[in-house]
Amino acid sequence: MPKITFITPQGQSRAVDAPLGLTLLQVARQFDLPIEGACGGALACATCHVVVEPSWYDRLPCARHDEQDMLDMAWHPGPTSRLGCQVVVTEDMDGLVVKIANGR
Repeated sequence: MPKITFITPQGQSRAVDAPLGLTLLQVARQFDLPIEGACGGALACATCHVVVEPSWYDRLPCARHDEQDMLDMAWHPGPTSRLGCQVVVTEDMDGLVVKIANGR
């Protein structure tokens, strides 16, 4: 399992062994990290907004058009923003670092 580090909105860091095939939203919830995901991962909100460490952003699969559209509704999206419900964990993600965005 790849080790993924989540940084909470308060700046706390937590590295977890992420099961393959789950989304970042599902992994964060599995480990009781503070991520909302109000739509349950249906790509109908932006409350699972995460900010990917810049060195990792281009190593992830590109965001689809519908994810990019939904990111426009996220709280302060940046150049490395993604929706946690759309990033599926793969072996290649060992060492990935993402910050859970503050929704307020």
